Amino acid sequence: MKKIIVFMAVVSLLFTSCGKADTGTLESSVSGLNEQTVEQLRVIETNERKETDYVPVNYDTQMAMWITYMNYKDILYGKSKEEFIDSIKAELKNISDTGFNTVYVHASAFNDCYYKSSVYPKGQYYSTKDDFDPLEIIINEAHELEISVHAWINPLRCQTDDEIKKIDGSYQIKSWYDDSSTKGKYLVNVKDRWYLNPAYEEVRDYISSCVSEIAENYNVDGIHIDDYFYPVTDSDFDTAAFKESGESDLEEWRIGNINLMVSSMYSALKSVNEDMLFGISPQGNIEADYNMYADVGKWASESGFCDYIVPQLYYGYKNESCPFTETAERWKSLVTSDGVKLIAGICTYKIGTEDKWAGAGKNEWKDTKGIPANQTATVFEKEIADGIAVYSYESTFDNNINEEVSKLSKSIKAYSEGKQ
Repeated sequence: MKKIIVFMAVVSLLFTSCGKADTGTLESSVSGLNEQTVEQLRVIETNERKETDYVPVNYDTQMAMWITYMNYKDILYGKSKEEFIDSIKAELKNISDTGFNTVYVHASAFNDCYYKSSVYPKGQYYSTKDDFDPLEIIINEAHELEISVHAWINPLRCQTDDEIKKIDGSYQIKSWYDDSSTKGKYLVNVKDRWYLNPAYEEVRDYISSCVSEIAENYNVDGIHIDDYFYPVTDSDFDTAAFKESGESDLEEWRIGNINLMVSSMYSALKSVNEDMLFGISPQGNIEADYNMYADVGKWASESGFCDYIVPQLYYGYKNESCPFTETAERWKSLVTSDGVKLIAGICTYKIGTEDKWAGAGKNEWKDTKGIPANQTATVFEKEIADGIAVYSYESTFDNNINEEVSKLSKSIKAYSEGKQ
């Protein structure tokens, strides 16, 4: 029988509007925000955000799978509600039948949305025949199968220049783009793609408002972010903000900015429903994480940043720079907080391909069968992690690797809930 930390309550939630608050202290700090976002921040500042009575579904042993926004191109774009329901039901059944109990489903990939949002504009594949809510349908269908749903957000990555020009001016991102005092400050262009600058409190509050909106309006079981933090190490990205800060160490200052953003998102979620989980999926290479100013050691060892951490251990056993077992064990040594679980991220997209960055192990994924299944066994036999997460649905079920999926399924089911 499945061992659930907190099982789903079968309740219908009636959402009501949050009241407005005194704006005295807030107005002086949000001059760069539009009225819509100011109102959202009033609610946050005065703790009048609606708390939900939803009881999340989460598991002691998390067996998770990522469902990316790219999947929506086939099952959502141009589809009717009935067509989408049929497609997502089939995909979730595949996930459940294989032994997974959790999905990280893309809710916001590029400062956009695949749900009903007043904060973000619709994603590029959220153009449908009928007006329906994809996230709501995914949650309902997943919960029918007792699958936990974590809404996956990329907090800093935004649209290309051509894309952002087409966004309605009522959205905060377009307001910042159109305003010469915030374009290049709150929003920074890197190789024709815009990124939010986490150095500013207004930006961090804006990102947290996305977390609040999802948690308040949907019966999600968690919020999940991955490794899109600072896109460059170049000092030109935030020269003015760094100068204004008065700090002398750019690296430490940027790390502090990301820590503030992460802790703000975590707090925003917990203030709506403390039982919803907040998870982070950084790169598997710890040094590479710090090059993106992601303080993974702090997140794994201190409270207030995350409930689980999922390093992307997309490496073979023979990878010269990051061999799977040794890298996973390094992560195990980082996770010292009792409130943080380690989930090992593994992949299926490398199956049958050359891993050109693996050095002498570049042909391992071509020559060796059953690597994801074996890695699942390694994680549990060596008691390295509290679960696994597989990237991604598309590469697992759409790449004609049925034999590999069968092996993976057997391994997952053998170790599910810690039972061998």
